[in-house]
Amino acid sequence: MLIGVLLLINQVVSYLSVTYYFIRPNYQQINSLIATQIKMVFLDEVNYHDDATQKNIFETTNIHIYSEVEAIDNGLQQAVYYQFFSRQISDLLGGEADVRISSTEPFLIWVNPPQDPNVWITIPMASFSEGDISPLTIYLLVIGILSVAGGWIFVRRLNKPLHALQVAALEVARGRVPAPLEEQGSSEIISVTRAFNRMSKGIKQLEDDRALLTAGISHDLRTPLTRIRLASEMLPEDQSWVKDGIVHDIEDMNDIIDQFIDYVRQDTREQKEKMSLNDLIEDVVQARNIEEHHHIVTHLGNIPEVRLRKVAIKRVLDNLIENAFRYGSDNIEISSEFHKRNRTVSFCVRDFGPGIPEEQMENLFQPFTQGDKARGSVGSGLGLAIINRIVSLHKGQVELTNHPEGGLMATVTIPFN
Repeated sequence: MLIGVLLLINQVVSYLSVTYYFIRPNYQQINSLIATQIKMVFLDEVNYHDDATQKNIFETTNIHIYSEVEAIDNGLQQAVYYQFFSRQISDLLGGEADVRISSTEPFLIWVNPPQDPNVWITIPMASFSEGDISPLTIYLLVIGILSVAGGWIFVRRLNKPLHALQVAALEVARGRVPAPLEEQGSSEIISVTRAFNRMSKGIKQLEDDRALLTAGISHDLRTPLTRIRLASEMLPEDQSWVKDGIVHDIEDMNDIIDQFIDYVRQDTREQKEKMSLNDLIEDVVQARNIEEHHHIVTHLGNIPEVRLRKVAIKRVLDNLIENAFRYGSDNIEISSEFHKRNRTVSFCVRDFGPGIPEEQMENLFQPFTQGDKARGSVGSGLGLAIINRIVSLHKGQVELTNHPEGGLMATVTIPFN
């Protein structure tokens, strides 16, 4: 737009400059010559009504003098009226003059002078032609089109690496490290691309180190936990209450270790499959409904198949259902819906518990954050962070809201593609 506006201003200024400082002076000079020749015809010593005088004038200057009838017979009707010439020649002749120019060769200027409105004078014009578009306009138009096209190509080439950077940055934000970007464009963009590639490589190294560290810690912790559990099994029967407490604590620690591994683990290796989200929900609900004191009611809408990572979405459903049972109520509801206008599918898990204060919801997706005041403090605080990461890999979003009639709603929305 900036290049286009500047070119437009440049063309307007150029056009006006050429018009006022080149074309107009030339036409004024032509008009002055025409007026001078007409004045010569009407000199006192020239009898322009005499046929011999008219013949002499024509042989000397190629100027014809016609009466009204003779002018019509010789093509006056085919000549085009020009206001610009008429106005200027009228000023030069000191009266109202009618100026016309023939539209076919030979080009003649027809002048009806104020000195004698009953005659028409024709003056030949060599190399005079009438065009719809002047060469200046064509020149400026071609230059403008070429300049705008060149600017568009330049901006497109400049923006191409920036767009690649944007896409790669979004990939990093979703937890995936893209392949190194091609270093192209201006020197500044090449420097930024090189820095981004180094940053991506560093992030990938940090992720790998974190996964290795977590796996190592998990392995090292499970070994002594297993020995403790074996030792607890050897306790006497009268100390069964101690054994039950130890086993319960070990199971909680194993669950926490599993959550650490799930959080660190990248689910990008699992390929997306086109499947029915409702079938996936029913599979998870069927496995959960065998539990005593827990009951799930489903309200599944008519939704199309969508590309999902099956194991990852199952993990999301399991975590949401587990949270609803643990912190909410023994009875929960699961619904699904297809939003045709937004091209998204969604499912919602609702419990009938106390809910969560609004001011705490924003931070619940952060790792190791819990809604302690409202829903207890069991677990490591990684469940919602894992859910958020998996949903982000599907380019979706998770939203927690309190139901107006009580309870918490966890809604997962995924784009339909």
